[in-house]
Amino acid sequence: MIYPDRGAAGRALGGVLERFRAADPLVLGLPRGGVPVAVAVRDVIGGDVDIMLVRKLGVPWQPELAMGAIGEDGVRVLNDDVVRHTGVTAEQITAVEGLERVELERRRHVLRSAAAPIPLKDRIAVIVDDGMATGATVAAACEIARLHEPRRVVVAVPVSSAEALHRIRALADEVRCPLVPRFLGGVGGAYEDFHQLTDDEVVELLREARGDSE
Repeated sequence: MIYPDRGAAGRALGGVLERFRAADPLVLGLPRGGVPVAVAVRDVIGGDVDIMLVRKLGVPWQPELAMGAIGEDGVRVLNDDVVRHTGVTAEQITAVEGLERVELERRRHVLRSAAAPIPLKDRIAVIVDDGMATGATVAAACEIARLHEPRRVVVAVPVSSAEALHRIRALADEVRCPLVPRFLGGVGGAYEDFHQLTDDEVVELLREARGDSE
């Protein structure tokens, strides 16, 4: 299965989440790539849509390989297997985290400029990304969500590695993923259009989605 783009993936994902329609869910997209997926999911199942800010911590000499992730509220999650196998040091992790905290704050300023976060307390939180390779960023998102006492944490992604699914099932109340390839070379391989979104695209998607829900 190849998704034409993130919107199509979100609509397909929404189809396996329709039972949450009556629960008034809060759909949380992980910027940037998870936002168009989340907006499309919300279009199918209703509820509200918002973002949850997380940043991957890439191995210094292999940035696409996640050794962990950080998020709002000071959350940091490490991928112990990657840290052990790459031999990355504590000092290197701290250096990468420092840079990513700067970018996290920049994104918070830009992407949350139009509206404050929607409270998660007592809501069904549906955390959405465009896919999971290691699961590090989604793991950080689950930890952030738990801090705000939602009624239930659901993770929904269009594609994932088996290893990431195993990791996230220990952190979420429920995980839904329609596509789990035997070998996932990269999330982008599941999409025809996997372009890098800009901040402006994300802001516009959220503005339109929130306008539709008001």
